Amino acid sequence: MSSSMRLFRDQNYHELKGQCIQQRRLFEDPEFPASDESLFYQSAPPRKVEWKRPKDLCEDPYLFVNGISSHDLHQGTLGNCWFVAALSCLALRKTLWQQVIPDFNEQEWDPKNPEKYAGIFRFRFWCFGEWTEVIVDDLLPTMDGKLIYCHSNVKNEFWSALLEKAYAKLAGSYEALDGGSAADAIVDFTGAVAESIDLTQGKYGEIISEQMKLFEDLLKVHKRGGLISCSITASSGIPNEAETERGLIIGHAYSVTAIRKLRLGERLIFSFNAEKLFMIRLRNPWGKREWNGAWSDNSEEWKKVSNSERKSLGLTLENDGEFWMTFEDWCKNFTDVDICRIVNTSYFSIHKTWEKKMMHGAWTKNSEPLLNRSGGCFDNKDTFLQNPQYIFDVKKTEDKVLVSLQQEDRRKYKKERKGDNIPIGFEIFKVEDNRRYRLHKLTVQERVATSPYINTRTVFLKRILKQGRYVLIPTTYHPGIITKFILRLFTDVPSKLRELRADKPKMTCWNLLCGYPRRVTQIKVLSAEGLQMQDRSGGADPYVLIKCENQSMRSPVQHDTTSAIFDTQVIFYRKKIDSPIIIQVWNSNILCDQFLGQAVLTASPNDPREQQTLQLQGRGSREAVEVPGRITVKVFSSDDLVEL
Repeated sequence: MSSSMRLFRDQNYHELKGQCIQQRRLFEDPEFPASDESLFYQSAPPRKVEWKRPKDLCEDPYLFVNGISSHDLHQGTLGNCWFVAALSCLALRKTLWQQVIPDFNEQEWDPKNPEKYAGIFRFRFWCFGEWTEVIVDDLLPTMDGKLIYCHSNVKNEFWSALLEKAYAKLAGSYEALDGGSAADAIVDFTGAVAESIDLTQGKYGEIISEQMKLFEDLLKVHKRGGLISCSITASSGIPNEAETERGLIIGHAYSVTAIRKLRLGERLIFSFNAEKLFMIRLRNPWGKREWNGAWSDNSEEWKKVSNSERKSLGLTLENDGEFWMTFEDWCKNFTDVDICRIVNTSYFSIHKTWEKKMMHGAWTKNSEPLLNRSGGCFDNKDTFLQNPQYIFDVKKTEDKVLVSLQQEDRRKYKKERKGDNIPIGFEIFKVEDNRRYRLHKLTVQERVATSPYINTRTVFLKRILKQGRYVLIPTTYHPGIITKFILRLFTDVPSKLRELRADKPKMTCWNLLCGYPRRVTQIKVLSAEGLQMQDRSGGADPYVLIKCENQSMRSPVQHDTTSAIFDTQVIFYRKKIDSPIIIQVWNSNILCDQFLGQAVLTASPNDPREQQTLQLQGRGSREAVEVPGRITVKVFSSDDLVEL
């Protein structure tokens, strides 16, 4: 657990518990009182709610009875099936729930030492980038002597009801949990990276190859400790919680509790041809009402499976809300899946280890364009670059990059009717290899990735990016919207993710002696062709070297070609505007690199900004002599240092 634990409302568990034991009283939480204001922010209770302690509801209360299991959970009257589905997922992973319920043995009721019980519990949630400890008392909302919200199927087990109370306190009230996303809850329980997939839009029910890729991906996520939930979006005219003819509940979150390739007899079937035996097991948070199609609990299909295999699958035939179905049926019947990846950043692991960088940021408004940080999405051409900008490097030839952009939890604003998520997303641009200042105009940069723009709390993207420098721009969909966010970037090797804050080089005392830049020039070398052959196979290993004053930038080497694609971008802040920019082409050799030719540019603001092809020339005394080969470039120059 991180040492930077935040105490919600500055409440210290050990201090408060110690005071209660000393004063021989049970804790009553002043920050989340046993009253209607903790239940509702706009509705009123249909009948009077009584707040009772577990000892008033049963004789021998416990946090856990026979351990923790996804079968412990029943939803109650609140529309928070998503929260219960997330709890079902959490219950499957001991290492994860022990983070959320710390020192559970110390918190457990001790019938032998009742004087040690103080009616106080603590839970931990990953809130906006840091672990936060939330304290609650054990007064729980009831009607007719029964818990009205999340509860266990065992009358004297209370971990789920108490954890739900802590989560409601974090959100402001129990009612603030009415309607939500299982992925959000799982992120709050684990710090996982959430990804939402639309199964209908992705045609996973129709395209077998996509189905197979998704199955393998989910299998890997599940094996590596990730958590998965799914639901069916209501189509127009069909109410939420209606039941399909196959027994599934619309608008209802199910947790995925297992994913398997099913063994038939003694053979493993790996293809979709003969039998569709890629299987997935789900749980309905209601603890009843199950799928009644193929491979449902009592279906004929199970007769094909040996008793030992059924046992290893944990097949139960009770109406307990848990059921198996084929992956193909799952893709056809569900519309949305939330995948929460526990991204491994430990160096002591047999699995792939990721390098993680996390930044806290905010979209803020300012009438001065250079200070505004709320420019809206890419469609807002005039203001898009007036957003926070983050730069990072891909050091390998190519690297898989995971990006997660999460806006602050808006449930706490529900009382002010501002609790809805804001549509957010982000763009990634490949930029100049030496860029150090904010982008002001898109010219030579390459737009390489666009996330979905969606009003979910988290937006996620996976991409393979080539070696180079990138700028990531998180945005709200509409300009002028103010809120906070966290940005997480996972790469194979360190990315040096950092925010670009400065618009241009800083004026320092040193500039008075050495001069301050007067011109900015961007160059993109797209390609070279017709280069002189350098080896017996008729090729060359060219690279470009771009020189300006005392700076130089070099591209990666392109192998075995006399027509190379470089797509190398650079930017220079120039003090001596009469000093030309030189683009040289070299051939890479083991002992000594060989000069192939160069082009000399004045790069003034009046020069054409269109793509141009330049003939290579010699250097020194042969500067005027043409040599084989041409390079294609784009050049932009400006005497306004914040134009580019």
